[in-house]
Amino acid sequence: MPDKDLNELFLDTLKDIYYAEKQILKALPKMAKAATSDKLRAAFEKHHEETEEQVERLEEIFELLGKPARGKKCEAIEGIIDEGKDIMEQYADTPALDAGLLAAAQSVEHYEISRYGTLKAWAQKLNNPQAVKLIDQTLAEEKKTDETLTKIAETEVNYEAAA
Repeated sequence: MPDKDLNELFLDTLKDIYYAEKQILKALPKMAKAATSDKLRAAFEKHHEETEEQVERLEEIFELLGKPARGKKCEAIEGIIDEGKDIMEQYADTPALDAGLLAAAQSVEHYEISRYGTLKAWAQKLNNPQAVKLIDQTLAEEKKTDETLTKIAETEVNYEAAA
């Protein structure tokens, strides 16, 4: 087995998050359609637009590395998205639906924050400031989305679910 290094691990993880973002792009419209809260629906729609830009940033990083933008199946995001689908089926037409959708979305955000944080640290270690800048933009958006979802949960959705 050839020696693996941080460059290869960085590229492998980049492929992982690229695949994940593509899956998230497919899931967000379904989640927005299922949401009954206008604020939650708007948050999903806004994040869909941001995710499209995040995919473009990832493609820029692949280009910086001289590699094709290709995803690698990410079992983690598949599982998280499947949990969201289960929630949509099991809690359809119930007051708890939006709370479940929001929790599923935050699971996605936390996964992304973890991945982008790691990629940023590795890009810094690999002395790739352009990649650091692009990843940092996305990381900031993911953290902001997580904060927005928390605010929606605390001010509206969790109250509705408990009513």
